Amino acid sequence: MNKLKTISTNVCRLLLGVTFILSGYVKAIDPLGTQYKIEDYLEALARQGMIPDWMTLGASVVLSALEFCLGVFILLAIRRRVVSKITLVFMAIMTVVTLWLAIANPISDCGCFGDAIKLSNTETLLKNIVLLGCAIVLAIWPTRMWRFISRPNQWIVFNYTIFFIIVSSLYCLYKLPLFDFRPYHVGANIQQGMVIPEGAEQPKFETTFLLKKNGVTKEFTLDNYPDSTWTFVDSKTVQTAQGYVPPIHDFSIQTQQGDDLTQEVLNDTSYTFLLISPHLEYADDSNFGDIDRIYEYAQTYNYPFYCLTSSTEPHIKRWQDLTGAEYPFYMTDETTLKTIIRSNPGLLLLKKGTIIRKWSHNDLPKEADMQRPLNEEVIGQMPVNSVSTRIAEIFLWFILPLMLLTIADRLWAWSQWLKFKKKKEERYQKKEKDNKSTLKKE
Repeated sequence: MNKLKTISTNVCRLLLGVTFILSGYVKAIDPLGTQYKIEDYLEALARQGMIPDWMTLGASVVLSALEFCLGVFILLAIRRRVVSKITLVFMAIMTVVTLWLAIANPISDCGCFGDAIKLSNTETLLKNIVLLGCAIVLAIWPTRMWRFISRPNQWIVFNYTIFFIIVSSLYCLYKLPLFDFRPYHVGANIQQGMVIPEGAEQPKFETTFLLKKNGVTKEFTLDNYPDSTWTFVDSKTVQTAQGYVPPIHDFSIQTQQGDDLTQEVLNDTSYTFLLISPHLEYADDSNFGDIDRIYEYAQTYNYPFYCLTSSTEPHIKRWQDLTGAEYPFYMTDETTLKTIIRSNPGLLLLKKGTIIRKWSHNDLPKEADMQRPLNEEVIGQMPVNSVSTRIAEIFLWFILPLMLLTIADRLWAWSQWLKFKKKKEERYQKKEKDNKSTLKKE
């Protein structure tokens, strides 16, 4: 029974630790995306606008860091008793929240894994029920979790984990997320992302009609629609099946007069700069000089340069007055713009509808990068920094130090055990020698 308890505790520890690390990390490296999800929850609770943006952004960073740290601490059995209790409380709260989501369905996606993995509300509830069960097991038998780091050295892992995840969030907030799981990632072709494959399942709708005859009102469908002696009262159409939804289904560019320029932009065989700002009234204007310089560069080589926003005319005019912007402004859906790039403003470079580069307003191309046409410059080429390279960087900065610490700690613990064993043998030998000496005297 003791062996079964130990095995089940460590299986639950592995499941919880890996899930928390994955869930916490993908949200931590996309703090703005997590903030948008928090705002969705507030809107569902009719509390939007009551909490300032800096608080929702701070909550985004803290909650993601908490989840990631709990995962690491569980996996390495750091502060086993305290961490297991905190994890149980955390999972109890999350399970109640997802129960509400599954019943009321106020938002379609809980955002548990950011944009990396999409789960339905029911799937999320089932996941949390399993994790809650695992958290209960850990809370009952915390000391059955095998330690990888001895107690005297746990403070190193504790502080380094917190430091690593907070710095990662701030870095991605200043620049852009290290991993982009959205359909508008670098290398994606926007037109191809909007294509519905031939033979894909189509959405299904059902229309019902309310008709009246001789004072009697009845509901009919197209299959049993009655004769013309019935008088039409009302009708309603509901969607009965979702059907295939392409990864990109809401991208459009329109003039302020309503003319559509989407295909003109996406079919341009040259390079195109898109300045993205969901709300110009909240956009950071500290780097407007760099933006204007890039616009002048685009004019020099006849590259189109557009600003896409969902702001109204007064806010556009205010931005122009503040920055002296001379580039044209076009309208795009706010949610789409927030999905395209996690920066306000942010800059995109397109070629034939394919995203070549993305920049935060804090990391715009330098003047030295724009001395020649884009096809001759590095910024005009697809970046070579692959996903595997970024994974390797994370390994070097976080996983490798923890592995080295674990090995050093185990070697230290082994050496301490050898010293203890040696002293025990010495005490035993001394005792035996004293006993022999006493017997000899007698």
